[in-house]
Formats: sequence, C-alpha cells, structure tokens
Amino acid sequence: MLILSRKKDESIIIGDNIEISIVDIKGDHVKLGIKAPRNVKVYRQEVYAAIQEQNEEALKSVSEVTLPELDL
Repeated sequence: MLILSRKKDESIIIGDNIEISIVDIKGDHVKLGIKAPRNVKVYRQEVYAAIQEQNEEALKSVSEVTLPELDL
C-alpha cells in the first residue's frame, strides 16, 4: 500500500484523470473530494463490501436453480 501525507486543500492524482483532494480535517475525520470520470465507480469500502456480498448471494441462488432440460 502506498501511503502519502497530505494537508488540507492538497490532493493526489491517480492516473491521468482522477483527483482526490483533502477538503477538510476535523479530529479523526477526513473529508475527501473526488474528481473522476462518470464511468469510474467510487464507493466507501463498507458499501463496496456489502455490494460484493449481495452479488455473491445472488450468484449462489442462481446456481441453486435447476433448469429444465430442453427437448432437441
């Protein structure tokens, strides 16, 4: 993991078109600003984990369904 130190109003650039800025720092909370193309999905880690879990559950339920055989 790359670890960088930034101060308020400083930013980092990822690739050519993603910018993450430190908007505010209060106590142990950091507010980030993210500029990214619309096709780049940005999630908080806990939301991403919940989505992955739901996708895995959906995949399990689909694999448990028995499809009827086709008459050829």
